[in-house]
Amino acid sequence: MNMTLKFLLLLLFVLCHHAESGSIVKFLPGFEGPLPFELETGYIGIGEKEEDQLFYYFIKSENNPEEDPLLLWLEGAPGSSSLSGLLMEIGPLTVKTERYNGSVPSLVSTTYSWTKAASIIFLDQPVGSGFSYSSKTPLDNSTDTIEVNKIHEFLQKWLSKHPQYLSNPFYATGNAYAGMLIPALVEKISKENYICCKPPINLQGYVLGNPVTDYATERNYRVQFAHGMSLISDELYESLKRECNGNYFNVDPPRSKKCLKLVEEFNKLTDDINFYDILLPKCDEQLDPENMEPDCFYYKYYLEERWANTESVREALHIKKGTTEDWLRLNHVIPYENDIRSSVPYHKKNSIIGYRSLIFSGDHDMVSPTIATQAWIKSLNYSITRDWQPWRINDEIAGYTRTYSNKMTFATVKGCGHTSEYLPEETSILFKRWLNGQLV
Repeated sequence: MNMTLKFLLLLLFVLCHHAESGSIVKFLPGFEGPLPFELETGYIGIGEKEEDQLFYYFIKSENNPEEDPLLLWLEGAPGSSSLSGLLMEIGPLTVKTERYNGSVPSLVSTTYSWTKAASIIFLDQPVGSGFSYSSKTPLDNSTDTIEVNKIHEFLQKWLSKHPQYLSNPFYATGNAYAGMLIPALVEKISKENYICCKPPINLQGYVLGNPVTDYATERNYRVQFAHGMSLISDELYESLKRECNGNYFNVDPPRSKKCLKLVEEFNKLTDDINFYDILLPKCDEQLDPENMEPDCFYYKYYLEERWANTESVREALHIKKGTTEDWLRLNHVIPYENDIRSSVPYHKKNSIIGYRSLIFSGDHDMVSPTIATQAWIKSLNYSITRDWQPWRINDEIAGYTRTYSNKMTFATVKGCGHTSEYLPEETSILFKRWLNGQLV
């Protein structure tokens, strides 16, 4: 397709689809003074009747928004709000950890935001997550593949309302459960880019942190991880390997009675371990916040919920009244089926096309252990172009990297847990270096 035809199609698409953009937010309750960055919030209707309304936060790059990449950020488990990505992981603001006194929790600026190098769309999906809602009651059942289609539709419509970003390099990004969706989304975008008559998304690659990738095998790596971290004895580990044949937690195929007894012993030894970061104490997320100490890692989630459920905050974010009764960090009751059991086939297809990818992993995460991530990357069977070596911050080792011939970079973040929030400064530096091709 020549450039003249592409331009005409783009112009036609914008004229036919252009609509009101989201609302600009200049002040947020809990933050002193005007925001030091540009924030827009809004809804995009999905489906023919636009009954599903997906809510987003868009933060413009603080560097060079005309040329810097555009990122889409998806938060982990189905039902998680992307506000957690914004306030806890990679955004320019975070919740100040202090005892809640009934007033609006305080927000403070961060030094590590990915918006220093890119513009980011934080998307609440599926419907029922965060402030996304539907006019249908009850909610329709959703699946991974349905969500991939909805996210793609969201992107097309969002870009039609923000055509100035169509030429910016685009990266799909996220963590944890987003590892099941983003590789399929990349394939979807790639295919749709060749279909007339919508302007293509300038897809360049994707970034995943501690991604869930293959249900059938990944959980089993927790035993090997626990042994490597000296959480279980050599004798128990060898017995588990011998009696369970690598199948520690799955019910199919069935396990022997000896295996079940050994797994029970394993569970007893690790029950009090914080799987999200084994270096941190396991405080009870379900505990009444009145009895929870602010230094409990989960306390800031409580503050986040108090902030998002404050009426003045909802007004500032331009939330439609009557659409979301209670904002939840994670909505557990959304009807959802995990129909992508492994995203490895999508990684393979994306590799053939040659998209860049960064897969990073906190090496103290027991939910999605680093060794599990390395195993599925190895299964892609690509040659190593840059072998295992440290990457550093101020001459100190911050982790290790390995690069493959399919333009995939694997990196560990030393001492980090399941998401970027555990070491946001280090993961931010890692991302920015990779983005600029300077990960050394």
